[in-house]
Amino acid sequence: MKVDVFDPAMCCSTGICGPSVDPQLVRFAADLDWLKANGATVERFNLSQQPGVFVDHPAVKQALDAKGEAALPVVMFDGQVKSTGTYPSRDQLAEWAGLAKPTPSIFTQAVAELVAIGAAIGSNCEPCFKYHYDKARKLGVSNDDMLQAVTMAQGVKEAPARSVLELAHRYLKASEAPAPGAKLNLLETSGACCEPKSATEPKKCC
Repeated sequence: MKVDVFDPAMCCSTGICGPSVDPQLVRFAADLDWLKANGATVERFNLSQQPGVFVDHPAVKQALDAKGEAALPVVMFDGQVKSTGTYPSRDQLAEWAGLAKPTPSIFTQAVAELVAIGAAIGSNCEPCFKYHYDKARKLGVSNDDMLQAVTMAQGVKEAPARSVLELAHRYLKASEAPAPGAKLNLLETSGACCEPKSATEPKKCC
């Protein structure tokens, strides 16, 4: 299966670069990656970088002559034009490719902002939190949902800190301290999210 996409003039081959990225282009790029993972060969052409390709392809030239740049993008499957003037959905791509309808994604823009808020808490980044709080609020995310993301992120962040404190308290109590020169058991602590899988694997830092 060969998929050709004739894009309007963009700054790069996918349009997902620069400070202001169109979410539609991000979504479509992910959809094309999904097609590739299902065996399709995908090629994209950018009007600003490869104008000759647009002129040389009869179907694309005909669409441009009829509608101008409003005809772009042109999406073709095995040489047949399937859509013009818009980026099709993943469901449409699946139908044209003869693939099973994909499982609907729950990773919406709102969910992405909740993830980003959690990451801001985990990294102690105040500007990040303020930025993603503002974006989430504009998307209609409730304070309760943002608070749940913050609480979960803080719990994950504090787990290794609690673990090492418990370890330190045990070692600093004379009755539980290991004997001088004793081999330490790397698996004796618990509660952190990055425990080694075996005693021979070095303990990693979260």
